[in-house]
Amino acid sequence: MGMTGIWFTLLSCMFFMGLVGWISYLKTKGEVNDSTGYFLAGRGLTGTFIAGSLLLTNLSAEQLIGLNGQAYRANLSNMAWEVTAAFAIVIMALYLLPKYLGGAFTTLPGFLSTRYDEGVRRYTVVLFMLGYIFVTIPSVLYSGALAILKLFNVPEMLNISYEESVWLVVWVVGIIGALYAIFGGLKAVAVSDTLNGIGLLIIGILVPVLGFITLGDGSFADGVKQVVTANPEKLNAIGSSTDSVPFGTIFTGMIFANLFYWGTNQYVIQRTLGAASLAEGQKGVLFSGFYKLSIPLFMMVPGLIAYQLYGQGMEPVDLAYPALVADVLPTYMSGFFLAVLLGAVLSSFNSLLNSAATMFALDIYKPLKPHASDEQLIRISKVFGTVIALVTFFVSPMLMNAPDGLWDLIRRFTGFFNIPIIAIVLVGLFSKRIPPLAAKVAIIFHVITYYMLVWGLNQLFGVQVTLNFIHIYAILFFIEVGIMMAIGKWKPLQTPYTFKSDAKVSLVPWKYSLLVTVVLLTLVVMTYIVFSPIGLAYEKELVSPYFWLLMIGVTIISTILSILSVKKWNKKYADVLQKQYMNQVQDNKNISA
Repeated sequence: MGMTGIWFTLLSCMFFMGLVGWISYLKTKGEVNDSTGYFLAGRGLTGTFIAGSLLLTNLSAEQLIGLNGQAYRANLSNMAWEVTAAFAIVIMALYLLPKYLGGAFTTLPGFLSTRYDEGVRRYTVVLFMLGYIFVTIPSVLYSGALAILKLFNVPEMLNISYEESVWLVVWVVGIIGALYAIFGGLKAVAVSDTLNGIGLLIIGILVPVLGFITLGDGSFADGVKQVVTANPEKLNAIGSSTDSVPFGTIFTGMIFANLFYWGTNQYVIQRTLGAASLAEGQKGVLFSGFYKLSIPLFMMVPGLIAYQLYGQGMEPVDLAYPALVADVLPTYMSGFFLAVLLGAVLSSFNSLLNSAATMFALDIYKPLKPHASDEQLIRISKVFGTVIALVTFFVSPMLMNAPDGLWDLIRRFTGFFNIPIIAIVLVGLFSKRIPPLAAKVAIIFHVITYYMLVWGLNQLFGVQVTLNFIHIYAILFFIEVGIMMAIGKWKPLQTPYTFKSDAKVSLVPWKYSLLVTVVLLTLVVMTYIVFSPIGLAYEKELVSPYFWLLMIGVTIISTILSILSVKKWNKKYADVLQKQYMNQVQDNKNISA
């Protein structure tokens, strides 16, 4: 790219980013003067903003870069992290979200402090902070830096080394993202996320389309045919034991990993905690599940196209997507792509910063200073967010040393905190007498044991554990639940825990939530049929003879379940509305009296 093209790209990128920033400013002007406005967007987020923000928070540069890199390296088995998240999304929407909104919680550690004690709150905050600082935020910044380096060839342009380029881009992108999160609050993050989400969908569809056309020498159909027929085994999402995501892990540790992410991860659920009502929250959460089903198309298929264009041997594999974009995207679209890419990076980055600052202000600072004013809480959160940002700027470039690709590294390291948190949350919800001691023991046990099983035994004693780390997730989850139950039998709470409702918004559920759930889960099953040895990964023909029989069978079962869910939900929804009406009538009588 010549200097003229670079300046055009930079200026057009600045235009698009400035437009997003200006609209975000107009939408949030004067709404972050108190803690509710800053941390929870004034509890006024609609389903559209929640879904859009969840989309950009989750589908960031680490997915664009990491998942395409894994598709280039192996096959589509890594799509399980995204597609099967639908099961966790359903549990979040139908079960966990009513609990969170009913208790008017601002943070997950805040809920744990009411269920257990302040000690458990601090333990979980520490787990979140360590995960955010050393894994999640650095991976977001580094993946964005990789794409920018490839698009602009920064080392050659500035006559500096590759390592120096990574450091430079990480700091520039990080500083811009920090300004959004630290000074705008959650609503600024949610609005900018939604706008950037539209751009991400456009780019996400455009890159594979242009890639197919390039691969087919101008013919889209020929490009598709080559990807489907040349190496059908790479279209297989049913991972073998040698893949980083064996198919069996979908039914073990991945269930709990996804449930942690969508049901308890602060920087994800904070959007739903700011919902204007339960119905709006459920809409946003469930709609995000449909976005997840598009992952194979625009976050993995480009990796397959790159494999056909460039062959094997690209190092690191995470450069597959940036290389494809640099070759197929027209110059006049480069600024828009850069704006979308930066928007995706900034979305996850500023969301993580906002959540980390929220937890520090409300879960660490406020318990120590219970009479702190809203102004003090907002100020301390901004200071802490700045400190966190600076630390991650130094950690991010170290990911250059990841041997098996960025995606695999992230998934392994999140195992330190995802399983113990989801374990203590679920046990806390389903039990009444499990004491705080049980949660603390489970957390300490997990951190030590997980390290030993995944790395420690090999590093210290030369003993290699061959069990996939996702299976280890599940094993440790059940062990930790067992530990908590045993301690509960030994030292139960004297006074059983009782959930106290303190809802600040309407808890009337969305009447279409069950129907949408059936449709969503049906599409998950169909997606796996399409990308399997029965579907497009069938080596003899386009699909196997059993493909259409399975698709028809799934459709019939789904239709029956949809009809039953509508009938059941209509009755339940009517009962909920009747109960709410009677409560309102009683309240009016009490006021009159």
